[in-house]
Amino acid sequence: MRGFLELRGLLKRFPNGTLAVDGVDLDVAEGELVALLGPSGCGKTTTLRCIAGFEDPDGGSITLAGTRLDVLPPNRRGATMVFQGYALFPHLTVFENVGYGLRVRRVSGAALRERVERALALVGLAGFSGRRPQQLSGGQQQRVALARALILEPALLLFDEPLSNLDAQLREQLRLELRALHRRVGITSVYVTHDQAEAMTLADRIAVMDRGRIAQIGTPREIYDEPASRFVADFVGRANFVRGTIRSAGPDGVVVEVLGVARLAAAAAPLAVGTVTDVMLRPEDIAVTTVGAPGTLAATIRRASFLGAAVVYQLRCGGAELIASAALERGAALPADGSAVGLRLRDGALRAFPADQSLATSAAGTG
Repeated sequence: MRGFLELRGLLKRFPNGTLAVDGVDLDVAEGELVALLGPSGCGKTTTLRCIAGFEDPDGGSITLAGTRLDVLPPNRRGATMVFQGYALFPHLTVFENVGYGLRVRRVSGAALRERVERALALVGLAGFSGRRPQQLSGGQQQRVALARALILEPALLLFDEPLSNLDAQLREQLRLELRALHRRVGITSVYVTHDQAEAMTLADRIAVMDRGRIAQIGTPREIYDEPASRFVADFVGRANFVRGTIRSAGPDGVVVEVLGVARLAAAAAPLAVGTVTDVMLRPEDIAVTTVGAPGTLAATIRRASFLGAAVVYQLRCGGAELIASAALERGAALPADGSAVGLRLRDGALRAFPADQSLATSAAGTG
């Protein structure tokens, strides 16, 4: 598809020779929120800074609504950035901070007051206009920064890990508020984060980045259920990887011998019969049940940890270390470490990737 925002072959090389952004192509539809997700150093923030005009790309193009942005200075791009640090003026009130950009544009009087009050109401800060930043919580300061960006009515809103300085509970609350706000205002947005839960909650689509490139782009469900590579599978969510061997291939997938049994799996890439493969299983796709039950695999519990909403089991099965998760019935006792159990693999849950020879024979990723 073609996008309202289009990146074509974007390149950025740092003076030390590091290729930070390596030929990125990206289309963002009008009104869509796309998250750039990846580990530190993957190029996501550099990509965002190129869009904003804070970095000059070494190649490629950036277009917004048919206009080339990469040839324009930052203040003429129609884009506004919400930063990780709130960047509020400590000596100004909330009203003055939010209205600062409009004053620069020569907006004053009743028009200024109306727009500031509307922006503050939009972010849940009506009645806070007379306070100063030091009188606000971190979450409230971030709302002020967001109101300051929204009041300019930008064509494009850019977020650089805006919630990373907040505690976990407040981050969870604000990302839900941000999602609801985006649905109301509908501004085309690019959101940079290393937090997969944040990306899954906020984004219409997620672009997972690795070493300066987009490894996969898709809806949160597509990224989680149908990862295109072992890297994506391991980074987004928690995943078990076990070595297997392809025994047959057909239109419905491949049959892979794994953990001593043959199972149907989806293949992320063409895999020939006899190929050694890394087989992915999500922890929630492994059911822990009674030892010896029909159709189960024999396993031993190394540790069971109660985490409130779920129990996480560390297991050993056929020489492989696995992690499984499941709800625990209220009042039920945790199984003892060392207990023998049976494992049942959910039908259709396996996904096979070309084997990464640099990694161990079996592993449980933490995502």
